[in-house]
Amino acid sequence: MLPRPALFLDRDGTLIEDLHYLSDPNKVRLLPGVRECLSLLKKGGWLVFLFSNQSGIRRGFCTLEQVNACNQRMLELIGLGQDLFTKTCLALGTSEQPCEYRKPSPKFILECLEGFCLDPNFCWMIGDKETDVEAGQRAHIRTILIQPKSEILSKTLPADFVCKDFFEVFDRLREKKRQM
Repeated sequence: MLPRPALFLDRDGTLIEDLHYLSDPNKVRLLPGVRECLSLLKKGGWLVFLFSNQSGIRRGFCTLEQVNACNQRMLELIGLGQDLFTKTCLALGTSEQPCEYRKPSPKFILECLEGFCLDPNFCWMIGDKETDVEAGQRAHIRTILIQPKSEILSKTLPADFVCKDFFEVFDRLREKKRQM
């Protein structure tokens, strides 16, 4: 039996539009392919973890309650139930005052790898920023950088794959799973 595959997903710019310090649940907009692809991945047995830096709380731009309300709205829009995410990590630190979980720290990923007995060879970190890629690389899992535009964000820290949207992410994951 193959190990269970897992995704570690950033939120803003990966699952929903990045509105910088989102505090209003009415402004939550899913990005193309998120609902459809997460549904197929969950049906395929993938574990899904949410791993998001939320420094806006510490910076005073929003509250934890507002961030949680936005996460709740995102789950409603995805439509896969409250248990979509196996575990969630909201890192509240800032770049000036980092916390132990703030990406690019791999601490959350490493804890989940151990706690859920996951094989790093079957795990992926997916995000839209270099810190997402770095967190995945530091945890020794594969990485996908989502970039809707054609320019490459990172030349110093290349992801395993660069995809324009979640539909392309799904295609890559399906292709790699067949090869395992």
